[in-house]
This record gives sequence, structure tokens and C-alpha cells, in this order.
Amino acid sequence: MQLNKLHNKNYTEYHDGYQLVLPFNFEVLIPEDDSVRLLSHILEGLNYKELYQAYSSTGRKPAVEPKILFKVLTYAYMNNIYSSRNIEKACRRDINFMWLLGGNPTPDHSTIARFRKDYLVDAIDGLFYQMVIYLHQIGEVAFENLFIDGTKIEASANRYTFVWKKAVSKNESKMFTKIQGCLEKINETYHTNFSVNKDSLCRDLAGIVMYLEEKQKEENIEFVYGIGKRKTELQRYTEQIKEFSLRQAEYDKHNALFNGRNSYSKTDTDATFMHMKDDHMRNAQLKPAYNVQIGVEGEYITGMNIFQDRNDLNTLIPFLKEMEGRLKYRYKNIIADSGYESEENYLYLEKQRQACYIKPQTYEQWKKRSFKNDISKRENMDYNAEKDEYTCSNGKQLKPAGITNRMSATGYRSEITVYECEDCQGCLKREKCTKSKGNRRMQVSKKFIEKRQVSYENITSEKGILLRVNRSIQAEGAFGVLKNDYNFNRFLTRGKVSVKNEFMLLCFGYNFNKLHAKIQNERIGKPLHRLKTA
Repeated sequence: MQLNKLHNKNYTEYHDGYQLVLPFNFEVLIPEDDSVRLLSHILEGLNYKELYQAYSSTGRKPAVEPKILFKVLTYAYMNNIYSSRNIEKACRRDINFMWLLGGNPTPDHSTIARFRKDYLVDAIDGLFYQMVIYLHQIGEVAFENLFIDGTKIEASANRYTFVWKKAVSKNESKMFTKIQGCLEKINETYHTNFSVNKDSLCRDLAGIVMYLEEKQKEENIEFVYGIGKRKTELQRYTEQIKEFSLRQAEYDKHNALFNGRNSYSKTDTDATFMHMKDDHMRNAQLKPAYNVQIGVEGEYITGMNIFQDRNDLNTLIPFLKEMEGRLKYRYKNIIADSGYESEENYLYLEKQRQACYIKPQTYEQWKKRSFKNDISKRENMDYNAEKDEYTCSNGKQLKPAGITNRMSATGYRSEITVYECEDCQGCLKREKCTKSKGNRRMQVSKKFIEKRQVSYENITSEKGILLRVNRSIQAEGAFGVLKNDYNFNRFLTRGKVSVKNEFMLLCFGYNFNKLHAKIQNERIGKPLHRLKTA
């Protein structure tokens, strides 16, 4: 071989005596029961109208058909391939990906990333719920039992780029005090009566700057800069007010981005800092993350959404509304853990005529002997419904002393009845009952207790026990598979919309793998795992 041939970019000219051994038709190399065939068949039947509308009718024709590119992307997520560069590599080397492309040119990583970020935004929800409807049509999903769970997944943001609402509010308050002190000096010097309001601070400061600049022109004062230059009093006031104005504009930007949250990340402003179960420093450090909610039935993910809340309490209602709006179906039974328990959620499910299987937050405590022996607990007191009063362990009555209202983060107002003991003086059990100096007082939401009791009776019934066991297997099991088997512990994209697209593709892949496994294992038509009998 000549040495100069090694510099040739076309390696086929080396002619080392190899012959073509692969068949021209890759069809023969793909097994008949391969999951790629199932994926192609199901995705071929979906409606891609919204996806094609994302492309301009007058622009350049896409290099790869959008429907085919969506198949490729979904199959990549089925096989734990998430990076656009790795997907491009798979399209060049993997026979299954080549078969999906069907002779189309291999898309490069930028085409794949642009398709996932820009073109799928308005179409991914519709495509996902079309697949859920397909699962319903083949009898795998009955829209009967919805198992709900949530988890936190780390955002693609720097860990130490946090902005805290408490710190912003503190600094903003300090600056407002400094502004007032500066305005007192300005009013005293120029005999003005400037004042500022917190709600219109930027506008007020702009008016003051305008006055000071006009004053500069009137007195023909030239502002100086640099070392050794002595600034006039007017220049110092002007620079201070301008600095305050810039800082306030920055604080306003922060407050707008908080949007009800206590923190956000500078590198992904949609991400909220949350406590993670595991982290790189092993000390429960706060990290930027998203709260991912899923609904599972028959082991398939039938609904998902992304939230910025640090807990699950206020995600249930918007999650169910989104699912119902997309599917046009309403689930009969809602099964969730104690993190979703609230009076607002109970009443919403009752209004929707959906059976509630939410575990009370104190359910595990109720089983303990220490709780049953605690005389300070309301559950251990006798209640007389006719007189509306509780009787403590010492025989004293706690009677209604007033009614107050409590407002939740979502704006829901609950009515709280305040009960007060008639006389706690000289009670021998007082130390075990209350720490207050006066009579024992107790706040009770009657409506919440009533709805909690209904949910408690539901989960402790024979059907409720079966559903609770299946929630642990199906909903929590789905997250276990996605995080551990699929190794998906951190998003690759930034922004709530892009993150939702990314996780919905993962749900697509999960559902296809689950359907494929159930077909191969002959488990079709078995939505629930039965309880083990002794």
C-alpha cells in the first residue's frame, strides 16, 4: 500500500479484499417479534396534523419526513438514547434505526435537537394522548383506576446559580430604606418634596432622575469621572438614584420570575430548588429540579405533567384537569399517597364524582401505640355530634369558641372551628394535653375530617387495599424503571416546555416497551396485580 493513500478520506479505495456481506434489504435482519416493528405499526396510525403545521408551507422541505423523525426519536428513548449526537450515531450504525428511516438520509444532531425543541412543542401532547386512546381501544386501558405519583428530577442547570425570594425581599427592603434617606437629603438640599411608593418605585425614581438631569443643565454643571476628580453633590445624588433604579429593575425581574415560588435558577429560570432524595454531596442539598407527575393505569403511563411546586399537594387538580381535557374521559377511581391529601382535593374529587383513595397523612401514625395513648390528639377524644363538643380524657368539654378561615396557596378558603376547654385549671393531665398557659384550644376543619373519613374507609376496604398495593407497584414502579433501568436522572434540555417534551418522549418509550413486554409474556388484558394469598 502506498503511503499517500492513508491521507485519502475515502477508505473504500484501500480494497483489502472484503466483499459485501450485508443484504440490501435490512428487513431480513430484524426479528419478527422486534419491538421496532410494533412501534412503527402504532405510530403509523397516529394523526400528525399538528406536527406538520409546525413547519412552514413556504419554507424548505425538511430533510427527513417529520413522521419518520418522530419514530426515530421515540425508538431512541425506548432504548435509553437521549443525546442528539448519540441518536445521530445510532442512525448511522444501528440496523433498526436505518429500517425506521426507510432510505431517508441520516439526520444530523442539530436537526434532531431542533426537531425535539421547536417542532414537537405543539404536537407532542396530542400524539401522546392519541397513543393512550389507542391503548384504550385495544382494551389495555379502561379509564377506571388512575394511580398517581410524583418525583423530582434534576434540571439541566448549574447547582449554585440560585436566587432566593427571601434574600431578594430582604435586600429590596434595605434599599427602600436607603432611598428614603437619600430623598430626605435631596428634598432638604433643593427644597423639593419627592416621595416614592413601593408599587411604582421605578417610575418614581425615573422622575427624580429627570429632575436632577434638568437641574444639571440649568446650572451648567459638568459631571466628572476618574481618580482625583471631585464630584459635585448633584452628581452624587444623580448616580445614587440611577443605581437604585437599576437595582430595583433587577429586583422586579426576580420577583416576576418567582411566580409564586421561593427560588429559581439563573441558568434555567423555570427550575425550582428542591430537596432531592440523593445528591452529589450526600447531605440532602437543594438542587434545581422539576416536579414530575404521572398517572398510571394497567402499567401504562396515561398522563403526565411538569410542575414547579416543591410538593405534590397543589398538583392534583391541574393534573386531572389536563388529562380530562386531553382524553375526554374521566377516571372513576383516583388513587394517591398522603402527599396529595387536602380538603380542596377531597372536595374537587367529590364534585367530579370520582372515588377518592388518598391515604391520610396520619395513617401510619394511627397504627402506633404511642399515638393511641396520646391524650392530646383529637382522634383520642370523644365527640358528641349533637352538642358539637369534644370530651378530653379528664372528662372536660371542649366547646366551639369561634370560627376562623384559612387560605391555601391556591386561594382555597377553608372554615376552621376553634374549640376551647371549659376549664383546665388544676387538671392533673394538663402537662400531657397542652403546653399553653390558658385553657386547651383546638382547631378543627369539620369538612376535612368528614372527607378524610370517607377516603380512609375507601382505602381500608378490600378493593382499597388492592388498589393501594397496585399504586405502589405501578406508579412508583414506573418511576423506578425510568430512573434506574432507563438511567434518566437529569434532564438534558432547559425550560419547562422543553423538559415536558423530553419526559413525554420518555413516557412514549416506556409505554411501547411495556406493551411489547406484555404481548411477548402473554399478559395482555391484566390491568391489576392480584394480592398474594398466604
